[in-house]
Amino acid sequence: MAKLLTYKEKGTWMENLCGVTKLIFFLSWTITCMLTYDTRVLAVMFVISLILFKLSKTSWDQVGSVFKVILVFMIINIVAIFVFAPDQGTKIYGTEHILYHWGGRWKVTSEQLFYELNVVLKYFTIVPSVFMFIITTNPSELAASLNRLGISYNIGYALAIALRYIPDVQDDFHKIKNAQEARGIEMSGKAKLADRIKSVAAIIFPLIFTSMDRIDTVSNAMELRGFGKHKKRTWYMGRRLAAGDYVVMIATLVFMIVALVITYYDGNRFYNPFV
Repeated sequence: MAKLLTYKEKGTWMENLCGVTKLIFFLSWTITCMLTYDTRVLAVMFVISLILFKLSKTSWDQVGSVFKVILVFMIINIVAIFVFAPDQGTKIYGTEHILYHWGGRWKVTSEQLFYELNVVLKYFTIVPSVFMFIITTNPSELAASLNRLGISYNIGYALAIALRYIPDVQDDFHKIKNAQEARGIEMSGKAKLADRIKSVAAIIFPLIFTSMDRIDTVSNAMELRGFGKHKKRTWYMGRRLAAGDYVVMIATLVFMIVALVITYYDGNRFYNPFV
């Protein structure tokens, strides 16, 4: 069974980039996506995300389950926006083109649909970059990269260990799940949804206790080796910036500047096709 959100060497050019480069790309990409509501910019970013996701050779098995959870969350968010703020698009774009009136203040407008389209584009632009960053970056190299940016190596190690132990937590989950099924507890698609949720919830506590034991073991081992005694440390997985890293960083920052200029050139970060 494929491990979710786990680093695995595939020989792609993204893996050859320094962790600092990938971190700068990820942060710049995310900030740009968060700041802009210009549909043209988001559409370009969406296409680039799909291309880079394909080039990273990330398999569906590695991200499929997580993507489904994010997709459900996105749908809930879109529905909540319409339920609690059905006129948000009208307020933003200053016009109202009613497509269907459900009664009261709930009406479907072109402006509201266009606004929610931008929200969907934001999800599908950021999510692939998150997957690529996690799956193409060695956790140890990530810790070294964060430290090179001035972040405490304690924080870098904490994040690296969290990413490194994702596969182990998944293994523990499957072991507990198999043990439950061996006892006759049905947890496959044959069981009712309510029963499956109840059975999966019963795995949480054993999984938490197992993870706490692992945390205790790792923390004791690090303490015995004097981790955190010095303010600085050397890195076995540290990597120097190469020509490709500079090209990617420059291209990323140039794209970010151009995207934000296009977004804010008229003083409004919303692209308005209704005027």
